[in-house]
Amino acid sequence: MAPEKYRKPPQLPPKFTATPESLIEQTKSLINRQRGIQDAIVKEVTAETATFENVCLPVALDDNKMAIESHVIGFYQATSTDKKLRDASTEAEQLLDDFGIESSMRQDVFDLVDAVLKKGEKLEPESLRLLEKDHKGYIRNGLNVPAGPKRDRFKEIKKRLSELSLAFQKNLNEENGGLWFTPKQLDGVPDDVITTLKKGEGENEGKLWLTFKYPDLFPTLKYANNAETRKLLFIENENKCNQNAPLFRETILLRDEAARILGYKNHAEFRIEDKMAKLPKTVDDFLGDLRTSLAPGGKKEIANLLKIKQQDLKERSISDESNNNYYLWDHRYYDRIMLEKDFSLDHQVIAEYFPLQTTIQGMLKIFEELFGLVFIEIIGEDREKLADGGKGSDIVWHEDVQLFSVWDDEGEGSGFVGYLYLDLFPRDGKYGHAANFNLQPGYIDENGKRRYPATALVCNFSKPTPKKPSLLKHDEVVTLFHELGHGIHDLVSRTTYSRFHGTNTVRDFVEAPSQMLENWCWTPSQLRALSHHYSHLSPEYEAAYKESAGKGNVEKPAEKIPNSLITNLINTKHVNDALFNLRQLHFGMFDMMVHEPTSHEEIEKLNIPLTYNKLRKEISQLDGPEALDGNDFTWGNGQATFGHLMGGYDAGYYGYLSSQVYSTDMFFTVFKADPMNGKEGRRYRHTVLEKGGSKEEMQILEDFLGRAPSTESFYKELGITK
Repeated sequence: MAPEKYRKPPQLPPKFTATPESLIEQTKSLINRQRGIQDAIVKEVTAETATFENVCLPVALDDNKMAIESHVIGFYQATSTDKKLRDASTEAEQLLDDFGIESSMRQDVFDLVDAVLKKGEKLEPESLRLLEKDHKGYIRNGLNVPAGPKRDRFKEIKKRLSELSLAFQKNLNEENGGLWFTPKQLDGVPDDVITTLKKGEGENEGKLWLTFKYPDLFPTLKYANNAETRKLLFIENENKCNQNAPLFRETILLRDEAARILGYKNHAEFRIEDKMAKLPKTVDDFLGDLRTSLAPGGKKEIANLLKIKQQDLKERSISDESNNNYYLWDHRYYDRIMLEKDFSLDHQVIAEYFPLQTTIQGMLKIFEELFGLVFIEIIGEDREKLADGGKGSDIVWHEDVQLFSVWDDEGEGSGFVGYLYLDLFPRDGKYGHAANFNLQPGYIDENGKRRYPATALVCNFSKPTPKKPSLLKHDEVVTLFHELGHGIHDLVSRTTYSRFHGTNTVRDFVEAPSQMLENWCWTPSQLRALSHHYSHLSPEYEAAYKESAGKGNVEKPAEKIPNSLITNLINTKHVNDALFNLRQLHFGMFDMMVHEPTSHEEIEKLNIPLTYNKLRKEISQLDGPEALDGNDFTWGNGQATFGHLMGGYDAGYYGYLSSQVYSTDMFFTVFKADPMNGKEGRRYRHTVLEKGGSKEEMQILEDFLGRAPSTESFYKELGITK
């Protein structure tokens, strides 16, 4: 039970009790309310009497209230086990998107906003930013295009793009494919994975069903000794959502058409204009420079890995046409073998020291110390008491979900901060990657009272079994820390308007705060603090550990991860780093290529799967099925599984790499010497995280660094001399 002072947060958490019918009804009600406010403004205000207070503020205040409900409405499609509820959530999201397009193209409202801007009222900085962003938003939504067929076409495109994005993500969320394999085909795959697989019946008797979900996919690509198994799994995974391929194609065509209607050369120019980079050329130069810098390292890494592959095949007396090729489905496997062989690194052994729950507790402790926070898990009776109506299950969407109330520590004033949810395991219909979702933003209401945020981490880690808890590989520890970083950004943000809350920053900055926190996963003292061997958690786990070790009288390992293992792990931080970054570069350059054509005809003629796969080969230098007899570059539709480019990262995926520049600069400049410096942690909280998107992101960075950001640390970290 939580200490008394933490038992009564000043705000109740959201409820997750919607029905398919109530979701649609609630959505229509929100839309009608906001439309009514816009209609009233136009009816009561003229260009002469227009002010920020009577034009922009009423809409902004209702946007705040609307977000409290609309984010939860849209969240069901990513997490609900009820297909009807997911479908209703998608339909509701479509209604909200359509209304958003209608609102953003109201000439009568824009005329009043334009009048307010021209008057040059003296406003406080965040209100001025809201006014300027609103004004620019109307223009970017076509209100500088004369009324008539062109503007109508633009509106039609916007609606269709919204439909395509929702359908694409729905297909990904509901993808439930997989392959039947015999135990022999899965030789080498850890027992932890094998024991969780569904057993076949009838014609599949004796086989196991392997899904494309991460807890099945990644370990199999990493450990399956049978190259044919890895190849088949890799290719089928790239083709798991082929119904998305035509949706992707239609999307990039429509984006290009819409950008040209607005007077831009292409979609990339339109999208990048309001990001930190400002111009596509800045992005192209950055990616091109990085490609030139990384290519020699990539070649060298492949040569080393190919030698390891050839030696492995020789030792196993395997001789075939693949001996001289290093394939896409080889990489996770031989990267792992190289780490085990050259660095004595066994990721399975390291994972034993990172049970999911103790790792989460350790991470939250780091955030407490660094940022002045307190995390209180809400369980049992406390959950019942906090639920409006006394039913604890109403305030979570699934029984596996953990709920925390988050508070400032005494040094920060002991106030309430918000709610954090963790939804950590895969299930049918659930969002398939790892992400942070804002459920309710924070803001200041019309009475000057603070409204507190709620944020959720949605991940897909392996589920615990009676013999073992969920154990995290080190890369999963990094993923969890990264997504928690987004969650903390969401929680500690302090903005007046929900529009700028938390991670609502430009896309080429939003990843930087989370990427910076990944460095704590490579710091010896923090790795040791996070670790806790699972055999120490319970007598049952201890017995299971001894049994799996095959020696019943074996001593338990030390509770904390040994320093020798940490050293081995840290020594691998930049092993095959060029290949990892070239993979990111492939995504970023493909994104720019499809969104930066010189003409609309060029994009119409583009063979997208060929472009995607050929570009991957050119950049990463790894062979795909095109290197096999009878194949070409159209063997797969990886772009159809690429949710980022349909979900807001279009002409923005480069942001993962550019944010890395900022994150590395911040860490090296401020935290490298003392990662747990609470004074600097709090300064970072208040200077960077707290601001959300309420200030120019470059200004936020400069305020924190005391200077303009530099690429020096980024290239130095990659071992590249510039």
